Amino acid sequence: MRFAQLAELSDEERTLVERAIRSTARSYSPYSNFSVGAAIRLGDGQIFDGANQENAVFPVGLCAERTAIFAAQVAHPELPITAIAIAAKNPHGELTEEPVTPCGSCRQVMLEIENRYKVPMRVLLYGKKGIYLIETVKDLMPLSFADENMERNG
Repeated sequence: MRFAQLAELSDEERTLVERAIRSTARSYSPYSNFSVGAAIRLGDGQIFDGANQENAVFPVGLCAERTAIFAAQVAHPELPITAIAIAAKNPHGELTEEPVTPCGSCRQVMLEIENRYKVPMRVLLYGKKGIYLIETVKDLMPLSFADENMERNG
């Protein structure tokens, strides 16, 4: 894992982060007032955006990461996801100072995608102070539960 400034990123990474930031504007978060945006890059370079979508019944809502991932999977199930960028705005509508991290459910979905395609998914977590660059979802979940766990323990 590395911590970098936006200006240090490649053009491709910067574009992904900027799309995640823009996606925060499409969040529907009237209950938490915490807007999260995500952008993913597919193996062919296409980018899909996502934003959190809340509901009065909280478990019914969906995180930004999963909205982007699921949209991409429906459109292109044959393509791996090679990167995801995540950004958020606080209840005051300002970009967060510190990078935000995916929840456990999103991490599990991201891990499943990475394992399915056997392609590392680079994770870029944006905050105004800087960006965490993580090479693989496995670095977010070193002791994770995946398909091979069921095979070994079944």
